[in-house]
Amino acid sequence: MAYHYYSEMEAKSSNNPLFKGLSKRCVWVPSPIIVGAGPSGLAVAACLKNRGIPSLLLERSSSIASLWKEKTYDRLNLHLPKQFCELPMMPFPAEYPEYPTKNQFIRYLEEYAERFEIRPRFNQRVVAAEFEENVGFWKVATEEMEYFCRWLVVATGENADEVVPEIEGMEEFGGEVMHSSKYRNGERFKGKNVLVVGCGNSGMEVCLDLSNHFALPSLVVRDRLHVLPRETFGLSTFGLSMWLLKWVPVRLVDRIILAGAWLKFGDTSRLGLDRPSLGPIQLKNQFGKTPVLDVGTIDRIKSGHIKVRPGIRKLAHRSVEFEDGTVEDFEVLLLATGFKSNVASWLKDDETFSMKDSRPKKQFPNSWKGERGLYAVGFTNRGILGASIDAVKIADDIQQFWMADSSYLPTFAFTSV
Repeated sequence: MAYHYYSEMEAKSSNNPLFKGLSKRCVWVPSPIIVGAGPSGLAVAACLKNRGIPSLLLERSSSIASLWKEKTYDRLNLHLPKQFCELPMMPFPAEYPEYPTKNQFIRYLEEYAERFEIRPRFNQRVVAAEFEENVGFWKVATEEMEYFCRWLVVATGENADEVVPEIEGMEEFGGEVMHSSKYRNGERFKGKNVLVVGCGNSGMEVCLDLSNHFALPSLVVRDRLHVLPRETFGLSTFGLSMWLLKWVPVRLVDRIILAGAWLKFGDTSRLGLDRPSLGPIQLKNQFGKTPVLDVGTIDRIKSGHIKVRPGIRKLAHRSVEFEDGTVEDFEVLLLATGFKSNVASWLKDDETFSMKDSRPKKQFPNSWKGERGLYAVGFTNRGILGASIDAVKIADDIQQFWMADSSYLPTFAFTSV
């Protein structure tokens, strides 16, 4: 249905005299355009569909949830219980475990798209988008097409492109250098000295996987961080925190959670993992820094199978000099340095988004709405739960304008059906 809708819309646009003489094929879209077919984009499309509003979903890759399919390691499970990772209007299947696997989550997203009849246009990389003041609409350009619309939803999220740090001597290293987005499992690294740079959830779990495959992993830890058990007092640490926050102050919740972590791990500073002065929830709220939820890495650090190392000073041929002056040989440098938003590379709008970090200027819970029909979803630093909350808000907001404009939109939108 969606395919025929936009195919006919495109055909009508091609015959409109207003679009004659332009370098690209142009299409007027009377409904919202969503950029990005990951969980955030799918959530907005479904919420709009549920309110009777169609949308055009543009995706740069050849499938939905390309990050999950193409840039994640094999052993990945959701780090939070499934009830905190559901998209709007569709729970996970009851038979799924509390922490669904990567493949189960991908299947869930595919079934979600099928249920709400979401049909993205694939291989449509958006190269530019800007608000055209003279006509009062957004112009969204791909390599082949230009779309005009009243509402633009940026759903490319916080993990669009890899972060690759500049390290002195990288060109001299000579060993294998790879980003964790290319890592699948540790099978081919058996017996190799691997230095993992980055101690977030991915870096910690990649180290565990390398150890399970009999590699010799070391983990670079430059900054203070909170490592928490995935379960505290027999309950999900995240779920327990959310429940406690309903009744007690953040600082007290942090103390309870850290008490559980101390009972589980002991003093992590003895392992080279110093904790910040702020508690994990305070740190998350103020600076967006997510605590690590341990799935077994701490035990391997304690047993000596994973070594903790300080920051890197510089690289040489097959060796690394650390900030404490020690030098060690490594065959592989694995960068678990995360991802970043790329919005500033294609969206011309410095009112809603910062052009420095490609993130909304407003903080959660107000980051979802910009100016002139621009919306943002998936930028809350609160994972899928935050994206789902914002998707509902966006759909509700667009619905108000959609209903108010219904009397003239079909007439003005000369390319609609």
